Amino acid sequence: MEALRFGNADIAMNIDGGPAWVGWNAYGLEGMAADTKDDGRAYYDAHAWVHADSEMALAAKDNDPTTDPFALLQGKTSCHTGWLKSAGMLMPMGYLIGNGYVNVVGDMNETETLRGTINDFFDGSKSNGNPASIPDSGALYSGYSGALECLSSGYGDVAFAKDSTVGSYCNNEVATDNEEWCLDVDNYYALPKFGSSPSHSVMFNDDVLDNDKEEQIRNALVQMENDSQGLKILQEVLGTDSMVSTDANTHLGTYGNALQNIPGISSKYGNAFVDGAATAPIKSTINIAYYLADDSSANANAIGMADRLASDLGVNVNLYDVSSEGMIVQALRFGQADIGFMEGGPAWIGWKEYDLSVLAVETTTSSGDTYYNASAWVLANSTMAQYHLDDDPTTDPFSELAGKTSCHTGWLKSAGMLMPMGYLIGNGYVNPVGDADDINSLRNTIDAHFDGSTSNGNAASIPESGALYSGYGGAIECLSSGYGDVAFAKGDDFSTVDKYCNNDNASDNEEWCLPIEDYVQLPSWGQSPSHPVMYNSEKLDVHTRNAILNAMLSWNDEMWVQDYAIGGQTYTGCYNTVTHVVADIPQVQCGGEILSTVTSKGYGLKAGNSQNHLGSYSSLLAAIPGLSEYFHGEKYGIDDAENSA
Repeated sequence: MEALRFGNADIAMNIDGGPAWVGWNAYGLEGMAADTKDDGRAYYDAHAWVHADSEMALAAKDNDPTTDPFALLQGKTSCHTGWLKSAGMLMPMGYLIGNGYVNVVGDMNETETLRGTINDFFDGSKSNGNPASIPDSGALYSGYSGALECLSSGYGDVAFAKDSTVGSYCNNEVATDNEEWCLDVDNYYALPKFGSSPSHSVMFNDDVLDNDKEEQIRNALVQMENDSQGLKILQEVLGTDSMVSTDANTHLGTYGNALQNIPGISSKYGNAFVDGAATAPIKSTINIAYYLADDSSANANAIGMADRLASDLGVNVNLYDVSSEGMIVQALRFGQADIGFMEGGPAWIGWKEYDLSVLAVETTTSSGDTYYNASAWVLANSTMAQYHLDDDPTTDPFSELAGKTSCHTGWLKSAGMLMPMGYLIGNGYVNPVGDADDINSLRNTIDAHFDGSTSNGNAASIPESGALYSGYGGAIECLSSGYGDVAFAKGDDFSTVDKYCNNDNASDNEEWCLPIEDYVQLPSWGQSPSHPVMYNSEKLDVHTRNAILNAMLSWNDEMWVQDYAIGGQTYTGCYNTVTHVVADIPQVQCGGEILSTVTSKGYGLKAGNSQNHLGSYSSLLAAIPGLSEYFHGEKYGIDDAENSA
């Protein structure tokens, strides 16, 4: 590469894909030709192989743009061919990182950051599966056959390999040539390709080699297969049967698109970015979509956040003023803003309809929670409770809710209406009534399914704000008083019943509470997410988003102190609880102060990704008739914001 770069050679032959990409990406070298593989192609395609009946395969085949097979890989167990292998690691991870499915946390200069990223995203052990398989050479599940065996054996959920891997090991004309561990070939399904891994390249420097000589050399290489002496040279010297004409973008493009997103890629192939830099530069100006209020003190905190991020990254940071959640969606969509703090509802729309991604998520408690579970509460003597507790798979508590009186926290509330109704509709317990594009049909659907008045009970309780039985406490009171048969509220660690009726000091319980053993929580519908920080992976490059994320996460370690005693001295400033350094910066730029004001609950931020944070919520909201239309229009003004963009 250096000989080409400085004009000491006209061409370089038999260049592996990685160094060829570095020469092109860092120094502008060009491709002239490429050798072919056994099948006559100058590349092979890298794919994720999954079981044909898996949710990933079903999502790939369902022709539904809102179901994404790559997003569903989160939390699954991955089978890699080995450490830093092209089709087995670099291309799939580069694709997933680049397209916003996976966020890198850590130093972009270190390849070990990739290992941590894989172990976090593909840790199936969190859901009773296995950790990612990243085998050493020669170990169990190593190589292409090993990755496929890892999938076939049931250890893993996805194997990263070549387009030809299944055919090579499990679909030979002579069945005895197949591996013993092979499943029937129909049990494997290849997701859309990540990109093409190139064969060896012939490279040149377009600034040095004139066009006529370039064309002569190119033609000579391509024609070598047509005479015996040329073919012998190809086979014995270059290890190929033929050469094809190509250029760098055609031959290296999708490969380079993946590799440029890999942490520490320069340590593997040499400094890979412009003019030999180890990493790509981050954006010189970053825009944050943010509500600028009339309150000058609130604005001062937001400005403090922008100034601090600018100081941390050494770039310009601006606040892009918005007046609605819809404006945040459209600002990210069209690149007017790089990141934005959003509510769960518009974040769902942004993710599913505009390909926005989650960068970080707010914590809602001092212990770092990022969601709460939504559940139905019933009385212990009810049929629903009995069916839930009887360990009989033929009895279903949710099917018994038909004709009962429901207690909702209010109209279109998450845990109190949208999540339970989304679950019940999506799982076939409830049939929607009315116009599928009109959110008001949800009221008709609830009234039809939960009309207890047909059995000498009461109509569903859907209270206005502040009215009888409104809010979480109101929904449980509705159940406790005997008006309703089921209350939709929070469960598990954020149990609404425990909050109002199971306090350590009994006098803190509400007067209407029944004995705590009279309440039974049914299985959770799903998770209601905290507010995420969103971005557009098509507009915000990996290196910039990684820098933003690392900076914001570091703010969790800071707190403002006044006359704070350390080592016999007192300090006032921004105290870092990890380094124990007190920084002399304005209070509004201290991490703890920033997070206490710009986040909705005032605690902090965690790294996140879209599927993990929004997946459960999304699957429920998607089943609600007319909800997307309501969010686009009246609720968040997404359509109006697009028209004014």
